[in-house]
Amino acid sequence: MHYKVSAPHPTNHFLSIELMLEVRDETEMLLRLPSWRPGRYEIGNFAKNVKGFEVKDQSGAPLAFRKISKDTWEVKMNGAKSVSIRYSYYAAKLDAGSCWVDEEQIYINPIHCLLYIENRLHELCQLELLVPSSYKVATSLKEKGRLKFFAEDYHELVDSPLIASSGLHYANYTSEGVPFHIWFQGNLSPNWKKILKDFQAFTDEQLRTMGSFPAPEYHFLIQVAPTKLYHGVEHLRSTVLALGPGHQLMDQPLYTDFVGVASHELFHAWNVKAIRPADMLPYDYTCENYSRLGFVYEGVTTYYGDYFLARCGVYSVDQFFIEIGNRLQKHFDNYGRFNLSVADSSFDTWLDGYVPGIPNRKTSIYDEGCLTAMMTDLLIRSKSQNKKSLDDVMKALYTDFAQANIGYTEHDYMEIVNQMAGESLIDFFMDYIYGTEDDEKFMNLCLNFVGCELQRSSNPKINERDFGFRIKQDGEKAIVTVIAPDSPADKAGLGIEDEIIAVNEMALKDNLDELLSQFTGNKVVVTIINPMKKLRDVVLSRNNKEYYPIYKLAKQNNPTPDAQRSFKAWLKQDFYS
Repeated sequence: MHYKVSAPHPTNHFLSIELMLEVRDETEMLLRLPSWRPGRYEIGNFAKNVKGFEVKDQSGAPLAFRKISKDTWEVKMNGAKSVSIRYSYYAAKLDAGSCWVDEEQIYINPIHCLLYIENRLHELCQLELLVPSSYKVATSLKEKGRLKFFAEDYHELVDSPLIASSGLHYANYTSEGVPFHIWFQGNLSPNWKKILKDFQAFTDEQLRTMGSFPAPEYHFLIQVAPTKLYHGVEHLRSTVLALGPGHQLMDQPLYTDFVGVASHELFHAWNVKAIRPADMLPYDYTCENYSRLGFVYEGVTTYYGDYFLARCGVYSVDQFFIEIGNRLQKHFDNYGRFNLSVADSSFDTWLDGYVPGIPNRKTSIYDEGCLTAMMTDLLIRSKSQNKKSLDDVMKALYTDFAQANIGYTEHDYMEIVNQMAGESLIDFFMDYIYGTEDDEKFMNLCLNFVGCELQRSSNPKINERDFGFRIKQDGEKAIVTVIAPDSPADKAGLGIEDEIIAVNEMALKDNLDELLSQFTGNKVVVTIINPMKKLRDVVLSRNNKEYYPIYKLAKQNNPTPDAQRSFKAWLKQDFYS
């Protein structure tokens, strides 16, 4: 299959795409566009960006076609020996998983815009770029001839994003004999010495841990935007990172985010691109690929992304604790953890995994998954007296499943964890991964093994601590966004999207906490305008409970010598450092 891609009028953001292929014995052909992309577990409906669809035979005569689903076209061959399919694709979203074209670059995630034929997925694919001669191309695809690239099959093609531009910044390094390439597109002044030092460190640590790399080389494709942006998408031989603003890339906190997402996406080369759930091997591009293993392929990766940075010294212990602390806070703030387990939330990622969803319904495979991964790691270390860890679980999945091109199941993962722990951890799985038990005490117990603990303190915001509701400030408007179940706010009938305009008849002007602090009695009257624009009073009554406490990960004051040794085995840094 031979694809040609150009952008004759780049300022209108349209790609011009042509697919040329030989006809076999088909009397009709089904042309499909993927409905989702691996790494984003929701239906993308990419066909909504297609227009001007036409099909012709070898002599240029048009062939009849009709659309039979939202992203499938049926073409009558009418004796054609070869066909040419032409269409335009709207490429106007700049993030790590989409497509963008302007006068400075062509950036393609091929899974968005390149058609395939269901029974010809394993044919060799050629991609020809018709771009200005000054353009260089950042991609993991093999180049054979100027601006002509090849993939072994459609799966490799659509797993290989590319950036074509005359403004690319480039550097490279090698780890364990594997070449790694870093490409920047955008306005920035990269500190290559620092970037290469840090990337070398976390790459070396990951390869030492896993033993080998699942690809012959690897490319970091980094889109740098002029405005705030943070996104990353994994591929087997590359990743795309999208960050901004570019002039702050080397400054904190953006640089910490940069190396964090880079480490995360690199580990995905093993965990989900090579080590893949059986539910997704091979990918079915036509529909949802349901799996309850998101706590592994995203949760474990989220944990290891930061964990590797601590182990190789790019992150200090304090920085690692801050990153885990951010996950802890999101976890304990989310009452959905008592309604839907992280495993079931993984299954439902296809439903509402990338939006807040209805109140208190679900958990996050990233946040809760990260914390269950940490607990799994510490449990294995504790049960085996530091002879085994989650590292050994991931290596076993890589050698026994990925390298044999076998997908793993939920049972496989649990069995390997049990094997490394030396005993069954079924209660842990049933309570905290497949169940919705409160994990605060158990998490603390796991952390105690390495001389650490959860520290809990009162929320300084009165509306959150005493009454159990949060607001967003929209100009001078205070809009209710979150309400804790069974809190004073919940019981009093405060609603999400209510606008608070007064406290005890005193007008609100971006000073809710100040007004609430003036009234120390058990009851406070807030005046609200509800979404239907009706005015009413809501009486909030304190109940001597606190809501939305602040959590952080910290070292114990007087850890035992064994705990200090376990801490060093865990993070490869001294406890007192």
